[in-house]
Amino acid sequence: MDPATVEDDCEFCQMANNERDTEVLMRDDAAVCVRDRKPGAAHHYLIISKEHIDNCIKLQPDHIQLMEQMKDMGMRMLQMNKASDLEDIRMGFHVPPFSSVPHLHLHVLAPFSQMSHRSMLRYGPQSHWFITVDNVLSQLKTEGKVK
Repeated sequence: MDPATVEDDCEFCQMANNERDTEVLMRDDAAVCVRDRKPGAAHHYLIISKEHIDNCIKLQPDHIQLMEQMKDMGMRMLQMNKASDLEDIRMGFHVPPFSSVPHLHLHVLAPFSQMSHRSMLRYGPQSHWFITVDNVLSQLKTEGKVK
């Protein structure tokens, strides 16, 4: 990883660099996958970018490949862990100021249909502070930025 993209005091940069005692479930050149500490669904993973990007609002068109890799990693985790229905999922990002850690991380949740009311408030379609990865990709491809 390019040292210029690492924040020394960032918990997620430390995870991505193996500087924390965290179980990494999957890793590639762009991201790492860990379990969410406070799961909102039976399957709840965080795909953490290795590059330090504060949040989804900071993404630019040159991050499209990163978004696609993160989404792909999320799908592979669900498949490996035998999520019952790969159509019954929710993947996305919290929009500032509701992102708990200022480092880009994709929430991967399944099964979506069985999430609690509380989880739906945080990650569901009615939440104004959660944007799906597909919406992020669409906005980057058409508008060049995430709103």
